[in-house]
Amino acid sequence: MEGRKQPSRMTYGNYLRLEEMLDLQEGPSDYFPKPCNDEKHFIIVHQAFELWFKLVITELKQVHTLMSTEHIDEDSMPKIVHHLKRVSAVFDLMSQQWKVMETLTPQDFLSFRDRLGTSSGFESWQLRQIEIILGLEHQQRDAGMDPLHHMQKLQQEGKISSQVLDEFNTALESPSLNELLKKWLYRTPINGSFVDDNDDQSMVSDYIESHLSAMNKHSESVIAHFESIGHGDASSLRGRLEKSVLSAKEFLCPGGKVNRSRAGLLFIESYRELPLLAWPRVLIDSFVELEEAILLFRNSHARMVERMIGRRMGTGGSSGVDYLDATLKYRIFVDLWTVRTILVRRDLLPDVANSEFYGFNSQR
Repeated sequence: MEGRKQPSRMTYGNYLRLEEMLDLQEGPSDYFPKPCNDEKHFIIVHQAFELWFKLVITELKQVHTLMSTEHIDEDSMPKIVHHLKRVSAVFDLMSQQWKVMETLTPQDFLSFRDRLGTSSGFESWQLRQIEIILGLEHQQRDAGMDPLHHMQKLQQEGKISSQVLDEFNTALESPSLNELLKKWLYRTPINGSFVDDNDDQSMVSDYIESHLSAMNKHSESVIAHFESIGHGDASSLRGRLEKSVLSAKEFLCPGGKVNRSRAGLLFIESYRELPLLAWPRVLIDSFVELEEAILLFRNSHARMVERMIGRRMGTGGSSGVDYLDATLKYRIFVDLWTVRTILVRRDLLPDVANSEFYGFNSQR
């Protein structure tokens, strides 16, 4: 009928708000002159990073919600793993994204570097928030690189909104994923024993002793093997291997007190074939995979920056590549990496007590 208004329909551009998004690559509203091709390339790549960071935060918050319960049921574990693997895939992709930045030559970058002023990648509050949600401890950071202090300063200068600072503080005040992971590992049934069982402490202590004993037994077989091939001195080898057993004992019982979270982690990693431990070990592997992906992302970033500006000072006043290289030492899920040092070959380990509990039909 003539004059009838056409019904609105959703289009690709409307759904993605493309015109608004594609109008954001020209720099600040008062930016003059407008970015050249190389600078626009620089802006687009970094905006893409921030979009990926937004997705990562969304995924990690889902993991946080699923793990913030007294009991994480088996139905939740595939969901947690799903979100973690998506985050790992994003960081893998972003590592490759630095390759696009490497098409910018040093002289290309120097032609507009001064226009960045004192802006710095450290001011990416989304990446700093990701670190906090995961559980990066403040003491690991370089001196002077306090993200909260820096964000407070930016907010006072009107450079970020109070909402950004509020979200930052909320992340700081919430338990990190590393803390939630340790609480979950603490509740691991070890040889069928639960935290609230009357004899749990002695059961866990016995389990730790049996593992240390297996390590000692393995050490003797290693010494015998090296002696048989005439490689190494028995006394020096024994000293080194004994030191590794002592390190294992300190890891599992720091200061002489059993760390049940670490004992639970060791139990899951040692008896990976048990059906009831299938999803727990996949969950642990997903956290390790995620941290590895982040480390590779940081390394790719550092090498790209070194290739472009060498060892000069960063735009924000940091030490540049030296600072980025220092971040390669960051470790969040330290226990998940350390436990690999003290694992013993499965056939040398004692059989699991109450093994029927860990079968397919186990219920508790």
